Amino acid sequence: MANSPQAKKRARQNERRFAVNKARRSRIRTYLRKVEEAIASGDKAAAEAALKAAQPELMRGVTKGVLHKNTASRKMSRLASRVNATGA
Repeated sequence: MANSPQAKKRARQNERRFAVNKARRSRIRTYLRKVEEAIASGDKAAAEAALKAAQPELMRGVTKGVLHKNTASRKMSRLASRVNATGA
């Protein structure tokens, strides 16, 4: 348990940041799930629209420190290739 005032403050800050980051991660996962569902339904137009909406969310996660840049890039790349394969 934190004893010094500085450590107590840091613990409070960590709790707040954890809550914010958890909400951001959840939001990103929701957008990714929408893309997955559109791909599963076979609707290429809906999948492309969902992917277009998900890309800024992923990159926002990178700038906010929730995701690593390469992780977001990898996810976008794999989703984009799956969306492109949907119409084929």
